[in-house]
Amino acid sequence: MSGRGEVRFEDIIKMHGEFAALKGVNFEIKPGEFFALLGPSGSGKSTTLRILAGLDAPTAGHVYIDGKDVTSVDARDRDIAMVFQSYALYPHMTVADNIAFPLEMANMPRAKIGPAVVDAARKVKIDHLLDRKPGQLSGGQQQRCALARAIVRKARLFLLDEPLSNLDAKLRLETRAELKKLQRSLGVTAVYVTHDQEEAMTLADRMAVFMAGEIQQVGTPAEVFAKPNSIEIAGFIGNPPMNLLPARYINGDITIGGRWLKTTAQLAGERDVIVGLRPSALRIVADGINGKVDLIEDLGDSAILDIDCSGTQIRARVNHDNVPREGDAIAIAARPQDIHLFDPTTRKRL
Repeated sequence: MSGRGEVRFEDIIKMHGEFAALKGVNFEIKPGEFFALLGPSGSGKSTTLRILAGLDAPTAGHVYIDGKDVTSVDARDRDIAMVFQSYALYPHMTVADNIAFPLEMANMPRAKIGPAVVDAARKVKIDHLLDRKPGQLSGGQQQRCALARAIVRKARLFLLDEPLSNLDAKLRLETRAELKKLQRSLGVTAVYVTHDQEEAMTLADRMAVFMAGEIQQVGTPAEVFAKPNSIEIAGFIGNPPMNLLPARYINGDITIGGRWLKTTAQLAGERDVIVGLRPSALRIVADGINGKVDLIEDLGDSAILDIDCSGTQIRARVNHDNVPREGDAIAIAARPQDIHLFDPTTRKRL
């Protein structure tokens, strides 16, 4: 499978009347990569997937698969397998028939279909359910049936549109891990749409973060988490998201609430900035930004503190052995390398 499934989007624009759903989208996906399209509802990620699948045509721009311009190529001729949020199974057909359906459509000889169906079902651990109808399956089993139907085609691209959103939390975690292993073992390129950043962070080799019809950042999950390139991404990635506070920068130091914190930034002179502090990067210290603990959310292994710092709310995530009590006066600080600075006007990373 190596070398198949390379994708390139060039200046893709999608208009719905006066509304721009996509405003000049550019990205590349390497063969065999697990690539996530992450963003809030209405940010353009599903539209991007539909254009890649050939279910929607762009208003302008070009889509390339394996170096070939497929912008006007019909969906059925793109060699793509798609798994939808709704699974889209045929209720009157058995699991085996559902999985076999794309092969029958492709006129594969009957003698080859049976073994291919069993092989695909075995890969997702439902080979014991082949005689059942979708209505007799759990949500997780239906999801696997939809995956098997995609696998059986041996397509060069796997497109997954929020495929885990209908599963309960425990099953979602299990299926997520299996999906990653499955993609690795198949060596297939997977493009995965989700609004769930934890899903994107754990599954993707790289991801594109969408905001209002534009890609704001492309990178590995670690890169996007460590260096969000705008205030919007800083406020979207991370759970809880980054604290964003107005501050004053003077020669490498910032002042928040009358307290000075050192940064690693090397900007000239003095200026207003927006400071980003991840809740997990904050520490309770003897001398720092003073505040009062308003609320504690106990998560078992850690706790999230809502801290009132002279009228500014700051959230901190602390280890379970270091939890103060509600109402306690504490001081917090962060290491210089954990302080992110953004321009208040352009909203970009400094």
